[in-house]
Amino acid sequence: MLTVAAHAKLNLALVVGGRRHDGKHEVVTVVEKLSLADTVTVTQADAPTVDGFAGDTIVGAALAALTDRAGVEPRFGATIDKRIPVAAGLGGGSSDAAAALQLANQLLPRPLAQHTLDEVGAMLGADVPLFLRQGVVLATGDGSTVQTLSLPRDYHVVLWLPAGDHKRSTGAVYRDFDRRDGAVGYEARRSALIEGLAAVTVPADLARLPLNDLASSSRTSELLALGAFRADVTGAGPVLYGLFHDPAAAAGAATALSSLGHTWLTAPADDR
Repeated sequence: MLTVAAHAKLNLALVVGGRRHDGKHEVVTVVEKLSLADTVTVTQADAPTVDGFAGDTIVGAALAALTDRAGVEPRFGATIDKRIPVAAGLGGGSSDAAAALQLANQLLPRPLAQHTLDEVGAMLGADVPLFLRQGVVLATGDGSTVQTLSLPRDYHVVLWLPAGDHKRSTGAVYRDFDRRDGAVGYEARRSALIEGLAAVTVPADLARLPLNDLASSSRTSELLALGAFRADVTGAGPVLYGLFHDPAAAAGAATALSSLGHTWLTAPADDR
């Protein structure tokens, strides 16, 4: 039996281009892992099972894909202790799937190489490979090509889901992006992101990265007014985030906003 934390993710920047030949969109995104996390346990079992979270669809698929690629009988069971809010833009499902892949792979008689594990992950969803890497990553292409980044991580994070805000399907969010010709100017925004990353030396520099192309909210101003040095929407939303230098200011903001929705106080994950 093996257990690991499956961390939530935060899109510190998300630049989106046009549709590719495969129907997916070109993206460049900077992704941080957060201490907010589910717990995933994988065991050898007589038959494949997933327990603990009735809404799971991807962990079971991950275990099936892994055993198929490895050419072994599908005899892994997984248990998910869910803490990451569902359908929030925080990548909880993809993170759970990546955790299950890593753990089950360790239990194989002949574990798959990392590049093969990445391929299996990409079959499940573009976000999955980024969770197979530690620390901050830059994801490109359809989001499944990843490389690690060295960025300052000494800040605190407030996540806020305002009351009444609900998750729209990612497909619907991308369709809106296409209808408003969101891809126009992609190359300039992509260059601004890459150049901005090169200039980041302290957390405050993250505020100069381009904002999320895919989703936005006027309510980020409330996080900024409470002391955040950067505020934006993560992923396709609807969760907003604020980055804070001071833990007391972050805690105060989380408390102040808790009457206006759900808040979570977290920080970059120590996933080394």
